[in-house]
Amino acid sequence: MTSPSHPRDTVDPEAAVPPAPAAEHREAFRAEDAAHRELLHGELEAFLDRQRGVLAGISPDALPLLESVAQLSSGGKRLRARLCYWGWRAAGGAAGEPAVARAGAALELFQSAALIHDDVIDRSDTRRGAPSVHRRFEALHAEQGWALDGSAFGTAAAILAGDLCLSWSEQLFTAAAGALPGGTRARQVFDLMRSEVMAGQYLDVQGEVAGAAQDRAGAVARALDVVRYKSAKYSVEHPVALGAALAGADEELLARCSAFALPLGEAFQLRDDVLGVFGDPATTGKPAGDDLREGKRTVLVGFVRRLGGEEQIARLEQALGRPDLDAEEVGRLRGIIEDCGALGATEELIDDLSRRAAAGLDRLGADPVAEAALRALAEAAVRRAA
Repeated sequence: MTSPSHPRDTVDPEAAVPPAPAAEHREAFRAEDAAHRELLHGELEAFLDRQRGVLAGISPDALPLLESVAQLSSGGKRLRARLCYWGWRAAGGAAGEPAVARAGAALELFQSAALIHDDVIDRSDTRRGAPSVHRRFEALHAEQGWALDGSAFGTAAAILAGDLCLSWSEQLFTAAAGALPGGTRARQVFDLMRSEVMAGQYLDVQGEVAGAAQDRAGAVARALDVVRYKSAKYSVEHPVALGAALAGADEELLARCSAFALPLGEAFQLRDDVLGVFGDPATTGKPAGDDLREGKRTVLVGFVRRLGGEEQIARLEQALGRPDLDAEEVGRLRGIIEDCGALGATEELIDDLSRRAAAGLDRLGADPVAEAALRALAEAAVRRAA
């Protein structure tokens, strides 16, 4: 079930699943991946320590900005940074290159900026099971007994923290690109990634306010545009391409990277959308049904508008975007999404995209260890494995 505006080649499902990597390649990947994550952690810690000195020199009162970034950046599975590294290795880059870890750290800070700003836009209270950055600053305002509006202060401080992340991400990436042979081509990928994320974020918020006024026939296609440009490209496609470009990959290899990574990124975000409605808060770190309360025009919602009956569509539209939705009402909306076939259609699309990603990986031509790594990360992205 794909949108006419997102054409895809037909793939034989049996041919799309390459054989599992040999045990020795899996073990080699795990050892090298662990070493890279240590290097990445060291790059991030060293950079933030340097910035701590910069902000302390301006004023100790500015340090909460850095601490909020440090706390947020310490979590997560480092998916984007790891994909960048294994894109580098798939293109023939040497193991353990510090500049690639620096590029990965830049991606991690870019991700932190996106999360901070996204939580402000969505008015989200939590992130990864803890208070979101704007709520942390709101709590700081209350603890200190400061004047004026605490919520406004929290929002302003979070925007500035996110802006700092963007600036720091640029600093790190510039240093990494300047040290590697493919830095110029990688810079083009990095710049495109940033523009696409901002445009995709705008399409997301524009879709929320346009809401039911938009035509039903294009609902899935519009949601897939948001999936692609807000998340899939910067979460998976561009990190892999960045790593390969830094290693000096030619345009043909970069195209093969995209053939693997873009459908994987789309499957990754669609899984996230499913978890946003049906996920366990203990796993997702967010309250159940938060995407419904925020009025997200996801592919799930698009399929309800395509497949649902008039009463089902009307009930969903009336509830979508209501911050006071309780657990009982969320359960009823889940029932609509399941009963009309929207959940099944989304799962079918995830499966199709996953098969295409597997076929793309088979054609990538990476060495066995890099292939084992990319296969394991792909599995983790779509199934949310540990």
